[in-house]
Amino acid sequence: MGGDRDHSTAVSVESSSTGKITDNLSKEQNLDDLLTLNEGNMMDYDNLDDMGGSPCSISFDVSILQRRRGRVYKDVMSSYFSLERRKGTLTEAKSKIVSYTPGTWIEVVGGLRRSDYKLPKVTTLLLIGPRGSGKSSLVNRISSVFEDDKFAVRAQVSYNSSVNKGTYFLHEYMIPRGSTSFCLYDTRSLSDNSSENSEMLKSWITKGVRHGELVVRDSDSTSVRRAMKCKAREIGHWSREARMVNVVIFVVNGVSVLQYLEDSNDNLSYADMLAETFSCPYLSLKDDKPVVVFTHGDLLTRSERARVCIHLGELLGIPPDKQIFDIPEKFDAATELTILDMLQYSLQHADRNLPCRTRTLEKVGAVFQVMCLVGIFLLTLYIAHRLRKLMGKDMRRSPAPEAPLDWYAIRHLWLA
Repeated sequence: MGGDRDHSTAVSVESSSTGKITDNLSKEQNLDDLLTLNEGNMMDYDNLDDMGGSPCSISFDVSILQRRRGRVYKDVMSSYFSLERRKGTLTEAKSKIVSYTPGTWIEVVGGLRRSDYKLPKVTTLLLIGPRGSGKSSLVNRISSVFEDDKFAVRAQVSYNSSVNKGTYFLHEYMIPRGSTSFCLYDTRSLSDNSSENSEMLKSWITKGVRHGELVVRDSDSTSVRRAMKCKAREIGHWSREARMVNVVIFVVNGVSVLQYLEDSNDNLSYADMLAETFSCPYLSLKDDKPVVVFTHGDLLTRSERARVCIHLGELLGIPPDKQIFDIPEKFDAATELTILDMLQYSLQHADRNLPCRTRTLEKVGAVFQVMCLVGIFLLTLYIAHRLRKLMGKDMRRSPAPEAPLDWYAIRHLWLA
């Protein structure tokens, strides 16, 4: 009886394992089928959209473009599903960010060592983007990953951008709270004037950013300036320390991008502003372009989010599945993993583009220090020599000691 029971148990376990394997295989097959179906839908949509409903008349170049879009679309959709499978690595990914210090991801290349680089006290990530792109919301979303209270609010968020004009002052947020490793800088939204954007970005990148600094534009009206100064109150009390920007994070509203895709005539200026601002040379680190985050994906379907990602990649010239991060207003493990991936990507590129120490200046500084030490030594010798000479003169000027009295020779004086 015991043997029969063991045999039946083994059979049930084997059948259960077989069932699980079958379920996993079926899920993977369904995933492949879903991606294939989505790819086909994307291809059909693009064909009809670009060629007016005549797929057979597609030229060779357009055909290659559609194939590439289909492949990228499949990669983007696969990345969404891979986040679900990576939920178990959330703690490990978070520990990498928490344990980060400036210079952690420096690569030993070109004969340069860690000591050859200028390490910042705090790595600074600058958030820029149009009005309503969700920069302040992104600060809160990133901060919540490391907070016990997931709904703790650090940055002021605008609910209606048409009523509240958004952020006017630069705000620094250490991540995690109380850390001294890296920080996020929330900034004023981009202007409709490209020249103003260029001047503003140039100032931030070349001169640094200061917590509490008021951002004023030439195009601001008198009433706006008066209101900002009223809000500032103690306007002169900015942070004395300027943080040099290490990485730029370009934040875009995914809904606005989709509106442009649906009706490009109405939102052509929005796409032009994104492309022109993104191409600003001050935002790039050598050959590395800024990181892109698109928000408000929770208002879109997954297929629409993939379309937004692909279009941003084509518009800005960066890989959609590697350098564009979809961070919706959700509090789930998949979104937190995306945030951690984005932070790791940003910090890695910040460390790989740190400026090298200027060896010429270091040599001049070392020579100057040696000369100072030699000068101090010679000055000490001179002072000692002068003191010895002065003491010698005093000794020569002092009267000779009196000769002792010979009381025996003058005894006649005191005997009398």
